[in-house]
Amino acid sequence: MQNKIIAKKDNAIRILGIDPGLQITGFGVIESDGRSSRYIHSGNIRANSLKSDVGMPQKLGLIFRKLTEVVDEYQPDEVAVEEVFISRNASSSLKLGHARGAAVCAAVQTHLPVSEYSARSVKQAIVGNGAANKEQIQHMVLRLLGLRGTLQADEADALAVALCHAHTSVLVGSQRASYSRNVA
Repeated sequence: MQNKIIAKKDNAIRILGIDPGLQITGFGVIESDGRSSRYIHSGNIRANSLKSDVGMPQKLGLIFRKLTEVVDEYQPDEVAVEEVFISRNASSSLKLGHARGAAVCAAVQTHLPVSEYSARSVKQAIVGNGAANKEQIQHMVLRLLGLRGTLQADEADALAVALCHAHTSVLVGSQRASYSRNVA
């Protein structure tokens, strides 16, 4: 889904969500004011479209460069990244960790705060079920952002990470506000 750049609302935070992958890294940008969220832009970085003889360093460089471009263009205030899950295949987990590292570095180099969420907590925040499947995530992301059509799985996952961060930030912020009122 493509959209024109939308001017940022005064009371909203712009969040870049990232679903890292060595072959395909999904990203999604939303704005949230704590009550509602709106879609700004999403897409994916396809390192698997590079020549077959291109090595991991070049793929990681592509992820880093493209995410840096997204940060420059959409000016997020915060970044949310899905954590690496440990699978039975250690090599796959390690490669995913490298891609995630490139994504985190792209955010950190621009001095953006980075939050991390497990896949289970993202699913819980979006669907209400930590074991939700890809189709459920896609459906709820479309509903929560008021979008029609379809999203590619990696885009939907990245937007889900951003939405999870928006929901979590509101809860943490309201708990801090409540605590400071009680202490004062």
